[in-house]
Amino acid sequence: MDDVNALIHDRMTSENAPRIPEITAHLIDAGGKRIRPMMTLAAARMFGYEGDGHVKLAATVEFIHTATLLHDDVVDESSKRRGRPTANLLWDNKSSVLVGDYLFARAFQLMVEPGNLRALTILSNAAALIAEGEVLQLTAAQNLATDEDTYMKVVRGKTAALFSAATQVGPVLVGATEAQVQAMFDFGDALGVCFQIVDDYLDYGGAGDAIGKNLGDDFRERKLTLPVIRAIAAADATERTFWDRTIARGEQRDGDLEQAMSLLARHGTMESTRQTALDWAARAKTALNAAPDHPLSGMLADLADFVVERVN
Repeated sequence: MDDVNALIHDRMTSENAPRIPEITAHLIDAGGKRIRPMMTLAAARMFGYEGDGHVKLAATVEFIHTATLLHDDVVDESSKRRGRPTANLLWDNKSSVLVGDYLFARAFQLMVEPGNLRALTILSNAAALIAEGEVLQLTAAQNLATDEDTYMKVVRGKTAALFSAATQVGPVLVGATEAQVQAMFDFGDALGVCFQIVDDYLDYGGAGDAIGKNLGDDFRERKLTLPVIRAIAAADATERTFWDRTIARGEQRDGDLEQAMSLLARHGTMESTRQTALDWAARAKTALNAAPDHPLSGMLADLADFVVERVN
């Protein structure tokens, strides 16, 4: 990870545009958990990889992730990320979008360097899937007809795609069997789904300082996340009128967030969402049964437990 962080700081520089490293450092140095690049390193080592290409691919993964965060904060008009003011708030939307574009370009430069065409294919496909998931979320937002199937498509695109790519490229570097590559894909996919469900849960049930953003941001941004989708499915006529006003039409008033949280509690959707997150964590750990018998396999299983620790 030290090598990855050094490479990230080396490649985020720009001789001609000093604002690029300023904005990038603001987000990258804000204390992110670096889960995705760590998964890339672990997956490569547990399959016996001994080169340094996994460091470049891990940095690629983090650049893609950082680029999407910069873009997301503009789209969502967010004001807080990782406990700090967002780049679009401190600078402006134009700078955030353009620096995000720059980091995507840096990511593609890095992913070419190990010289593995399949790894390049996996990561470039993931970048496309992330964008697709974000657009799907945009078109599904504020539509009370959005169901759990659509929600899962969004999650698998905008979040799980990069998790699964991060774990897939490790075994690909050493020519692992298709079954092993698929197992690592399944692990990353399940962990990514779990990660997003936990994030959606914490937006209504976590402490603002602990989650690094403002409590209720998803409600204010009118996002149809799993707890809300399930509450709408169980709503009576009066409750549906409330959701139509606050989510579909965006007419939010003082006290609406508290009422929304009361409705989630009434229908037990917070508890069901928590259980769904735990189920996906268990699915991720099961996928590791096909991985080599290696200490890092146990570490990745622990990582699944870590992701759900805040809702456990």
